[in-house]
Amino acid sequence: MKTHHNKTELLRSAPIPQALLAMGLPTMAGMMVNAFYNLADAYFVGGLGERQMGAISVVYPLGQVIIGLGLLFGNGAASYISRLLGAENREKAEQAASTALYGSLCAGAGFILLSICFLKPVLLLLGATESILPFALTYARIYIASCMFSVFNVTMNNIAASEGAAARAMWALMAGAGLNIILDPIFIYALGFSVTGAAMATALAQMVSTGIYLDFILRKKSLFLFRPQNCRFSQEMLAEILKIGVPTLVFQILTSLSISLINTQAKVYSDSVIAGMGVVTRLMAIGSLSVFGFIKGFQPIAGYCFGARNHTRLKAAIKTSIVWSTIFCVLLGLALSLFSEAIVSQFTQGDPLMIQMSAASLRVNGLSFMFFGFYTVYSCLLLALGKGAAGLLLGACRQGLCLIPVILLLPKLWGLPGILYAQPLADAASFIIALFMAARLHRELRDLDTAMPL
Repeated sequence: MKTHHNKTELLRSAPIPQALLAMGLPTMAGMMVNAFYNLADAYFVGGLGERQMGAISVVYPLGQVIIGLGLLFGNGAASYISRLLGAENREKAEQAASTALYGSLCAGAGFILLSICFLKPVLLLLGATESILPFALTYARIYIASCMFSVFNVTMNNIAASEGAAARAMWALMAGAGLNIILDPIFIYALGFSVTGAAMATALAQMVSTGIYLDFILRKKSLFLFRPQNCRFSQEMLAEILKIGVPTLVFQILTSLSISLINTQAKVYSDSVIAGMGVVTRLMAIGSLSVFGFIKGFQPIAGYCFGARNHTRLKAAIKTSIVWSTIFCVLLGLALSLFSEAIVSQFTQGDPLMIQMSAASLRVNGLSFMFFGFYTVYSCLLLALGKGAAGLLLGACRQGLCLIPVILLLPKLWGLPGILYAQPLADAASFIIALFMAARLHRELRDLDTAMPL
């Protein structure tokens, strides 16, 4: 009980820098390691050749959609849980947690089954060429089935963070990621399993993370018991979860769609271009997932403060999060831009086209990444405050509303450079939209302060 009380006190009254570090750094570290093990897959598979590298690049967006089902319930419930804990409604928070966990497992199982039944046409739709398809099918059959564990892990990651157990979320992610990095070279090269080995390593890693979360639940370290009888698939409960979860799922779907469109545009040129864009996607994911992980720690603080009507503390958390995330984005963006060619050359056996075009893309993506911290703070903040429509709009900008028209039009006008520079142009447009929406949100908070009785 004392541990549970300490978690609540962290959200309620700890100094903002201390609360953000305690909540954000563990999740950030876990997601950074998670991004690194996706990158490790690309590094070790890249040594097999461009077709194998292209295969995991094509499968990647399908996996992101499945993970989005975990975010649909997990992130949607996390915002609601934080606000309920802020309002001291522990019973309803437990119902939300249970509903989210079992709901995500049912949705994930159904989607995975459909994906496996129609795997070949799905992979062709995602941009697989005839030379890439056999490797993509081999990899996807194991990887997509293992995403059942990913759905559970992503849901629990969000729920654990919402109740202040960010450290547990970090260790679960890090344990799985570390095992994946160790197993990749063993399965791919030492045992000669090729892309099958990469999929097996990922599956075993996800199972380990699941085991850690099950330990968290069964040993009653969580605030919640996750009893099936606590599930409430009522209109009210689903509305609260889905109004935040749906924007998150839409974001994942748009991310997958944009990657698929890039692959489709790239396959006009060669397998090397598909492989190269896959490398850039994973490299940029190190930064974006790290920032997103940190902001996941900020979200429960923001939701709790808003639920408790402590707007002064909320504004302090917003300001600190923007400053810290922007410093990180500027430093990482500069590093990726300055050393782009040296970095991407590690993921190929010396293919000059892949190195040239992926280095050019990484260079300009690194520069546009400097805006990512500000954009992510406000897109996640709107969801944390229960503003689902606004969160959906802003969250859909970077990978959807701004990127999709650009990636469809620009390659026709500019050729290959249009593919390479599509994301940075979308980043700049999304940042401008975020500025306007941030200004509107702060006006609303000032109006609420004025309306509150002294």
